[in-house]
Amino acid sequence: MTSDPALPGSTPPAGVNASPGPAPVSLLHRSPLQIGFLGVLGGVFALALITALIALQNIVLVVLFSLFLALGLNPGVEWLNRRGLPRALAVLAIVIAVLAAVALALWAVLPLLNEQIANLITNTPGFLQALRENRQIAGLDARYGVIDKATQFITSGTWLTTMFGGLVGAGRLVADTVFSVIMTLVLTLYFLASLPSIKATVYQLAPASRRPRVRYLANEMFRRIGAYITGMFLVVTLWAVGSTIVMYSVGLAQYALALAVLVAIFAFIPVVGSTCAMIIVSIVAFSSSPTAGAIVLAYFLIYQQLDAYVVQPRVFSRSMNVPGVLVILGAISGGLLFGIIGALVAIPTVASLLLLYREVLVPHLDAR
Repeated sequence: MTSDPALPGSTPPAGVNASPGPAPVSLLHRSPLQIGFLGVLGGVFALALITALIALQNIVLVVLFSLFLALGLNPGVEWLNRRGLPRALAVLAIVIAVLAAVALALWAVLPLLNEQIANLITNTPGFLQALRENRQIAGLDARYGVIDKATQFITSGTWLTTMFGGLVGAGRLVADTVFSVIMTLVLTLYFLASLPSIKATVYQLAPASRRPRVRYLANEMFRRIGAYITGMFLVVTLWAVGSTIVMYSVGLAQYALALAVLVAIFAFIPVVGSTCAMIIVSIVAFSSSPTAGAIVLAYFLIYQQLDAYVVQPRVFSRSMNVPGVLVILGAISGGLLFGIIGALVAIPTVASLLLLYREVLVPHLDAR
């Protein structure tokens, strides 16, 4: 029986050399025109990809933030699911509970909050004028005219144009905010409902031999992200509750709720958020009395250091096993690059990268 050279695995006839196939073309054998064209084409593609990512960065951040919120709510869904409730009904129950809590809080707080904010804006020029009764501040005002400039700036309405770019800018800001909120709610609900399938898709991207390891790493990342969301709301709650207690104790009960909400909003902003809240609340407190202003200012200065070096590092280092220095650096970097959402996304990203470093890179280096 003779072997057929056309069949795979057959031996070639005697005296006939097996064809090694076409030799790979080296880059040195290509013409300069081909090399230049391929290089320019790759550069244009990379530039277009980077431009598209920059243009869509807000959408990407909203998607990531929605995923993080879903991971933060997922423990509640899994708790109900373990007790016999189907996942679809568990997701529905958690979403209804969250929306009901938000609706009840707004229904109870919003009327009083609107009243206090209106009074606060109306009395702001009076607060600035009352600061002149303080001898030190009056001396600074006589030299630099700070209070007169601030009063003119507020009463003229220039700050609205400066902050929002006029009526068109304010309308665009409101429209963007409403769109982002609706998109976040819809995506959070979608991610929460389809989280098991999302996890299964992530697991399938890995080879079968490494899938258990990938499953462990992915689950650990998801757990840390959810723990971070919980810890962040704990930090903001501590800021709001502490500020409310201090403001009630110094006689600012009529503005305590509005100022506490303001402090809570600024608490999401890394580095400069607490400082901005301190300035605003201290101005209101000093206009009431020098003693109240001194107490409020001292509270913010002390708790600002306590929050930065004790509360946040302890909360996040325990929930995500991340050193406090990396937590602070991650929040600063994310906030400077992408604002509030960037700061919220940056810290769990640091936790995920640190997990990969500890569980993948270090064992790989130790094995060599």
